[in-house]
Amino acid sequence: MIVNEIIVKTALSRSSLPDLVYALNPYRGCEHACIYCYAPSVLHERRQWGEFVDVKANLPDILRKEIEHKEKGAVGIGTVTDAYQPIEKKYKITRKCLEILLGKDWPITIQTKSDLVLRDLDIIERFSEKDIGFTITTLDENASRTFEPHASPIERRLNALKIIKERGISTWVFLGPVIPELLGDTLGDLIKKLSEIKIDRLLYDKLNIKPGMKGFQQYEGTDYGIYEKRIKELCEDYGLACKSAF
Repeated sequence: MIVNEIIVKTALSRSSLPDLVYALNPYRGCEHACIYCYAPSVLHERRQWGEFVDVKANLPDILRKEIEHKEKGAVGIGTVTDAYQPIEKKYKITRKCLEILLGKDWPITIQTKSDLVLRDLDIIERFSEKDIGFTITTLDENASRTFEPHASPIERRLNALKIIKERGISTWVFLGPVIPELLGDTLGDLIKKLSEIKIDRLLYDKLNIKPGMKGFQQYEGTDYGIYEKRIKELCEDYGLACKSAF
């Protein structure tokens, strides 16, 4: 893993994602190395995704200045990186940024595949508006290791969701991308587990093949309507709120 400490000029960028005003990404690159990740395409990144991380060393200082003059709005933490990838244990850029945002009580949304987020619940639970979402694409640990090799194991993500929910924080799961080979026959069991944890909502999306993504041509032409119908049926059966991004 190649680690670079870099200096940035901005911290908050405008976000086009639903319910978000800003995006905050403490790192460029991601150790999780998910082979379906769209971030390299969005960032026009030519380096091999999963083999480098740029640490935005001065990000907390820049953020502290920006929130003094920017209009308050919901901040998505980790939109094109995972703010809780392993290197966060050392650098704590995400934690430092949370402390700054808490000082002004800005609304936050965190999306991750790492149970490291549990470390920061002491800060997160003090925000007036906050929610935490985990990307979970399967219950098959072997398939997960192939498609998202360095993310936290599925069971640890599920356990983290349970703890977060018990702490009174709004929780959600992003089931995406829906990849037939990855999901396998675990869909029913997955939605059942999520309903038992009593997450607040499930979001799901199909696989969107971006330029540079390799090995996904076999999924072109997949009838995702079948999966959408089944997800909706299961969510209704288990009383789980869900929303499609198909």
